[in-house]
Amino acid sequence: MKLNEFYPKTLIEPFRIHSVEPLRFTTRAERQKALKKAGYNPFLLSSQQVIIDLLTDSGTGAMSSNQWAGMLASDESYAGAASFYRFEAAVKDIMGFNHVIPTHQGRGAEHILFSCIAKKGDIIPNNNHFDTTRAHIENNGAQALDLVVKEGRVPSLVLPFKGNIDLDRLEMLLAEQGRNRVPAILLTVTNNSGGGQPVSMDNIRQTGAIAKKYHVPFFLDACRYAENCYFIKTREKGYETSSIIEIAREMFSYADGCTMSAKKDGLANIGGFLALNDDTLARRCRNMEILVEGFPTYGGMAGYDMEAVAKGLYEALDEEYLSYRIRSIASLGEKLALAKIPIVKPTGGHALYVNAAEMLPHIEPLQYPAWSLTNALYLLGGIRAVEIGSVMFGMQPDGTEKPAAQELVRLAFPRRVYTQSHIDYIAEVLTCLNEQKEVLRGYRIVSQEPVLRHFTARFAYLG
Repeated sequence: MKLNEFYPKTLIEPFRIHSVEPLRFTTRAERQKALKKAGYNPFLLSSQQVIIDLLTDSGTGAMSSNQWAGMLASDESYAGAASFYRFEAAVKDIMGFNHVIPTHQGRGAEHILFSCIAKKGDIIPNNNHFDTTRAHIENNGAQALDLVVKEGRVPSLVLPFKGNIDLDRLEMLLAEQGRNRVPAILLTVTNNSGGGQPVSMDNIRQTGAIAKKYHVPFFLDACRYAENCYFIKTREKGYETSSIIEIAREMFSYADGCTMSAKKDGLANIGGFLALNDDTLARRCRNMEILVEGFPTYGGMAGYDMEAVAKGLYEALDEEYLSYRIRSIASLGEKLALAKIPIVKPTGGHALYVNAAEMLPHIEPLQYPAWSLTNALYLLGGIRAVEIGSVMFGMQPDGTEKPAAQELVRLAFPRRVYTQSHIDYIAEVLTCLNEQKEVLRGYRIVSQEPVLRHFTARFAYLG
């Protein structure tokens, strides 16, 4: 039988749905009441008040039947559990570091690492620090310095690796300050605060070379490592025929360690780790782990969590899964572009970012345009997203406030949870919102905490 080749236009999920969770559809009046009661802070909403939850991709994914099967065979021993050794073996196989320190999630790894290496007066550079990373650094008296390339600060610019760190500025910093004031270099892959943009292998390699030149440890924030590897494969010359795991192994080979929230590309609902090569630092970190997380062979995780992560780290490297995930988010970007909604281009791996500063130019930065857009998205369509703007990053260590570098609304997609019909609904809601954006007004903060204020702050609407 001679048939022409079939090239499908329909994007289908590379999985079958084995179990379902019903959505509760709310009315506009219910959402208005709920948001007001929550102090106009989407973090303070109950999940039952949300139709589509894009607040975060952290720990919100659907686990596979293989992960659930592994969880049933877990070892919950306090010390030396078999589940830990399977978890450790997976991390070492993919990432290659000598020491694996389990934690309850990524911020546990950040707390341990920065408590051991950062002190007052230090400077820790990164392409862009995300919220908890910055908070842990500043909590130890150090400065979290963003050195993303200038192209990464232009949302409309289409380039393959806008998450890269500025190598010239990095070397200038190290030449001026040296290891005495720079205890480590970080690189977040993909660059969450900068629109989910990837970092090239060449940039990672050169960062590692600069770190070695100045004898400064180099760590990756690796929570979305698999997505970054996929972008390297599809966008960077020389990696077209490499497997995702081969790319991952090379990427980690240039670093001295990593922190990871396994709630992202570990495809688990909880868990994380700190991995590193330095024996002396590892000993100090394990001592800190015993104090704040738990015994070194479980940290903050149960045995079944370690089993889920051990399998999830490999599942996240599946090329068909990555291709679908990234293409799905790109398809939403295409729909929004047709509706003339400004977004960060090109679309990232785990999320789509709307440029609220451009969409709502009539709202002043310190009246929080991205926060306003986030709340409007919930009111209109029951969609919960997160602001990455002046609420999240405007508060300075000395208590003053200044506008953030960008005003973005992040739509972060849980892994293996939503289908293409959900994507179409999100596009419809945003299109409708864009058509009436002039009626939106800003917010003022009524109450806030001095650290990570966006999680708990309460607001008043200025309309």
